[in-house]
Amino acid sequence: MTDNKPKKSFINVILLSAVSFLNDLSSEMIMPILPMFLESLGATGLIVGLTGGLRDSIESILKVFCGYWSDKTGKRKIFVYSGYGVSVVFKLLLGLSRTWHAALAFASAERIGKGLRTAARDAIIAESITNNNRGKGFGIHRGLDTAGAILGSSVSFVLLWFAGMEIRTIIIVAGVVGLFALIPIRFVKEPSVEKHNKSLKISLAILPAPLKLFILVSGIFALGNFSYMFFVMHAQQLFTGKSSIAAPILLYILYNIFYSVFSVPFGSISDRIGRPPVIIFGFALFAAVSFGFAFADSLWLFIILFALYGVVFAAVDGTQRALVSDLAAANLKATALGTFHTVTGLAALPASLIAGFLWQRFSPAATFAFGGTMAIIAVVVFLIFHRYFAAVKNS
Repeated sequence: MTDNKPKKSFINVILLSAVSFLNDLSSEMIMPILPMFLESLGATGLIVGLTGGLRDSIESILKVFCGYWSDKTGKRKIFVYSGYGVSVVFKLLLGLSRTWHAALAFASAERIGKGLRTAARDAIIAESITNNNRGKGFGIHRGLDTAGAILGSSVSFVLLWFAGMEIRTIIIVAGVVGLFALIPIRFVKEPSVEKHNKSLKISLAILPAPLKLFILVSGIFALGNFSYMFFVMHAQQLFTGKSSIAAPILLYILYNIFYSVFSVPFGSISDRIGRPPVIIFGFALFAAVSFGFAFADSLWLFIILFALYGVVFAAVDGTQRALVSDLAAANLKATALGTFHTVTGLAALPASLIAGFLWQRFSPAATFAFGGTMAIIAVVVFLIFHRYFAAVKNS
């Protein structure tokens, strides 16, 4: 069917991918050093977990409301603009923090911006390309997003190791860099979206049954998918002195390289064979990686595990969004994506709190064993309901 939406053009996909590239260049200057920054201000493992959980949960609570408002008003770009702008403000405030309390507040509030923009941005991507290229489109977006992450983490390492810049200063510089992400948004074409007057239903009642089941499976996986900061802190324990900060950054860069390299291939594979097999593979690999981290005690093991950690999210992240778009009604894609992000994000708070408790009360091994166990449960549940998703391939 032909309409006025730019479905046959990748222009919006490329522009929004450029926005995400620049924003992640900014954000990922901060991400690998954030757990060290919190620890330097006196934060414990539980506080680090609380910070990671709040960041994910705050953004995800907002995603469903902003996705709904985007569908209701038929507007997308205003949510994208404001979302990236808010993030810049709180990045700068984070760099000025002098206590872990302030850092926790500003690091968490920074994700308000992501909550504002994500559902509307993903909806623009989904509405700008045909169904059978949707996996590729999301793969391109996630790939460039992660390429920005690679560059951002690399810049952070250079500023820290070679320029001797303080962590606090790097965070402020990152906030300034984030301003440039606002420029490409101006050239994004607002899709023609039919407004709807349906009320927001957090109960998921307006979503089709297969989508509800998939969101359940994703929620189970998210409950064990605790903050990346635990992976970074575990690697940090292997080193001393200045290397205890530099080495985890390099391992984090390795993770992002593998994430970026494999995002587009996994998206294309999901277009050909269907989304479920790719997602199941990602969940199962996360279980293996988590149990691997539980017993990792050498640099070589950490190198392998961080690389595989990147492969996990290359397989899972964009493919999950593509499957949600496949299963959602045409005029409720932003609402569906927002609901998906909200459910998985709400699970992130208890996930990181449990991880922090296990880390502080028992050991890092207990934290990673918990993550691996939840991933295995998600795989089993997904396989039980697999037949409900089999017919969705390229539908």
